[in-house]
Amino acid sequence: MNTIVKQNEKLSISNNLLEVNKYHSRINEYQDFPEPVDLKFPFIDSNIDKGKELSIEIGGYRAILKEMSQPSLSTDVFHLTTGIGELMVKVRVIATIPTTCNPLDGIACVGEAEAWIFGESETITRINIHGAVKDTVTTTCQFGPYDISVTRGRELIYSDYSSNTVNIVRDGKTETLITQPREWIPWRLSCTRSRDILIHVYKGSGPQTKNKIIRYQGQNIKEEICNDGRGNPIFKDGFNSLFMSENNTGDVCISDVNADTVVVVNKTGRVRFRYDGTPARREISFGPRGIVTDALSQIIVTDTNNDCLHILDQNGQFMKCVDDCGLVKPLGLSLDSEGRLWSGLYGTGEIKVIEYLQNK
Repeated sequence: MNTIVKQNEKLSISNNLLEVNKYHSRINEYQDFPEPVDLKFPFIDSNIDKGKELSIEIGGYRAILKEMSQPSLSTDVFHLTTGIGELMVKVRVIATIPTTCNPLDGIACVGEAEAWIFGESETITRINIHGAVKDTVTTTCQFGPYDISVTRGRELIYSDYSSNTVNIVRDGKTETLITQPREWIPWRLSCTRSRDILIHVYKGSGPQTKNKIIRYQGQNIKEEICNDGRGNPIFKDGFNSLFMSENNTGDVCISDVNADTVVVVNKTGRVRFRYDGTPARREISFGPRGIVTDALSQIIVTDTNNDCLHILDQNGQFMKCVDDCGLVKPLGLSLDSEGRLWSGLYGTGEIKVIEYLQNK
């Protein structure tokens, strides 16, 4: 049968008309399956030792499986399973959550219906979409943490400028994760899809403050984002923070508050483009702050000066301005695992949960 199949394959692409005309199907000869025969099944054996390798043998074949870190239920799952499509013509606010943080400095979603929030106190609070407090963490930060983020394993991390550390909360206990050199102080944080941590660090004070972003893999520095290929600084000097998010493309998207510009840097550290808010045609100058990237690789950034959100595609093309959902001084921004935006309002302490993508 294998021989005939190979002959037929050659015949199907042959230009020899005579051979094609002579072809005679032999399917009738093989349409009856032979009577059951005595088959010897290969043995199967496995060796499972917790914490070690898993070996499986089937007949003469042997495979080794190595334990990898367990993926968390994160936005990666959301990217693969939901039927999200294009932007809604009119966005929908599905919840307005009051908080006790006034001002509300930052927000980091946990799963589909909860988020950590912080203000200018020592406490970081986890609330649900109904505003109920689910957990609290008391830090030793003198005037509160500088920023917070959530790892792929749903662990809370926060920056403490007084100790120059980034700390992680595990099983209710706080541990030091990263210690910065004394001259560089950690400020804004972002956990990436590749499980790295991006940290905005600064040194100096006033208009001459130097800024850069360090990518940590564990406790090791993997990359520093500060200069372009020609030695010119990517970020403007000044004592304002850099908000950042890593896109699906590997680009790092940054709100440079000192320059009132969104800067997008590729994997090699080169600037791909800058966005200054001009295409949105707002009356007041662009005031970028919180920034996220979604499952469609779109870039969403808050504009505190114009009480709105700007949505760009991955190449910096302006797509839409969200200004019809009661945003007042939006600062923090986060995405939950359902693909909804949680926008923290700096002055009122409220959170707007916004649905902006429609199902396919």
